[in-house]
Amino acid sequence: MSGRPVVLFYGATPAYRSLSADTNNALTGPDVRELNADLVAMGYASSSEIPAGSDVFSSWTAAGVEKLQSALGVTANGTLGLGDIVFLPGAARITSVSAALGATVPTGQAVMSATSTARMVTVDLDSAQQSEVAAGDHVTITLPDNSVTPGVVTSVGKVATSASPSAASPGSSGAATITVLVTPADPAATGTWDQAPVTVDITTASVHDALVVPVDALLALSGGGYAVEVVGTNGVHHLVSVTLGIFDDADGLVQVSGHELSAGTPVVVPGT
Repeated sequence: MSGRPVVLFYGATPAYRSLSADTNNALTGPDVRELNADLVAMGYASSSEIPAGSDVFSSWTAAGVEKLQSALGVTANGTLGLGDIVFLPGAARITSVSAALGATVPTGQAVMSATSTARMVTVDLDSAQQSEVAAGDHVTITLPDNSVTPGVVTSVGKVATSASPSAASPGSSGAATITVLVTPADPAATGTWDQAPVTVDITTASVHDALVVPVDALLALSGGGYAVEVVGTNGVHHLVSVTLGIFDDADGLVQVSGHELSAGTPVVVPGT
């Protein structure tokens, strides 16, 4: 009804019917259990009046609903019609409102969109890299002001989508992507930015005390494998075969091992 508030309650079962008492206390169900728990949590009923886990719409439930309705300034009749309350698993943040003030809303039409209140980073990852990323991987998040904060991969999508050329972001190849969600380790460190572009570096493997060279220093050998061009103490250049390890895509480095290589050995990197 126009001008009547819709109250958000917490619960996993959506509101799907009117809720009210009857003489036999016959109205029961998970939605009633959620309502009872929320009424107690908000102080409109006590745990002695509505025991924990109760799924019965009792006279105490009706009394709690009446107190809620009085606080909202609506008719206190102890009945909640379909549309008077909404159940969501937790707090929600309204991101957009699609309905216009005063407009008639057809049945089933969305009037707003909402997201979780938790800070989250969404990554559109090339679907070809899906197997390289897993929930629990540690990442670094570079914010718009170039400050860096850690995070953890929360989930990796399984369904790939392709952006249309007009919808692709600048610099994007338009290749199929999957959605990866990242949770900041310190949400407060992400500031107050909303839908701001960030850079996410995902660590898929790590090694300690690695010997690394720039990826550009690698030379493909005709017989297979790779080598680097080493500058000897006498200034003579020669090739040294190397075994590759982990790549650091962020810094353009690669782990290598070779019998003539050690920390500080000069290698040739082609000029740009």
